[in-house]
Amino acid sequence: MENQEKLKEMVREKYSIIANQTKEMNESSCCGATSSCCGTDYTIFSEDYNHLSGYDSDADLGLGCGIPTEFAQIKIGDTVIDLGSGAGNDCFVARSLVGDTGTVIGIDFTPAMIVKAQENVKKLGYENVSFRLGDIENMPITANKADVIISNCVLNLVPDKQKAFKEIYRVLKPGGHLSVSDVVIKGNLPKEIQEAAEMYAGCVSGAVPKLEYLKMMENAYLSNIKVSKEKEIVVPDEILLKYLKPETLQQFKVDEIGIYSITVYAEKPISGCGCKSC
Repeated sequence: MENQEKLKEMVREKYSIIANQTKEMNESSCCGATSSCCGTDYTIFSEDYNHLSGYDSDADLGLGCGIPTEFAQIKIGDTVIDLGSGAGNDCFVARSLVGDTGTVIGIDFTPAMIVKAQENVKKLGYENVSFRLGDIENMPITANKADVIISNCVLNLVPDKQKAFKEIYRVLKPGGHLSVSDVVIKGNLPKEIQEAAEMYAGCVSGAVPKLEYLKMMENAYLSNIKVSKEKEIVVPDEILLKYLKPETLQQFKVDEIGIYSITVYAEKPISGCGCKSC
């Protein structure tokens, strides 16, 4: 438990720094921390949002690894919750889909991100988008609240991912669904990367194998689980060499260890808990 709290605090500190910088600054300073460049590029996973309705450049810090709203089947009037909402990027895209009659709630556990998001929503004048400080493992949300839950490259940062998926199940309405973009791995990452705090904050060392990730969803009684999109992420050698010796990097490539971005869809059953005994 103590180690999990240390991981959370480390992530909170890194993302507090990133919250006060623009996407361009994050791209040019390799990890979003100009005062202490960690060598982890937080933007190498990100997608281009410029073509999307509701996109606001001030809310885009380049921290995602997909576009979860693309497969979220969001409808007018829906209540959407974004886990790890950052500066509000995906919330504002979701708001364009739910319209004036819907509701969008962003949850983030970094106070600086909440401040940034609230500044952005005030500028945009949206009255149906709000942000709450909270932990994904224990959401400040009542049960059966959300029609749709989205998240973008955040659940890999949660120490207890199984608990997070159980919370997602609790908060979804019966018949509701999720669409999350995240980082998963193929094979076993070298020990040097697994133990690197900066690579954890950079969404790499906290990632789990894809099948394990999907199994955790199943164990949380989510159903109709399917991968909507998958792409391989190439981490530049100059970043990996900050943690690996050249010979270890070569073995990393020989072993065909892969880092992937996936967008996954899943549902909360309309009745019952989704387990085989119900």
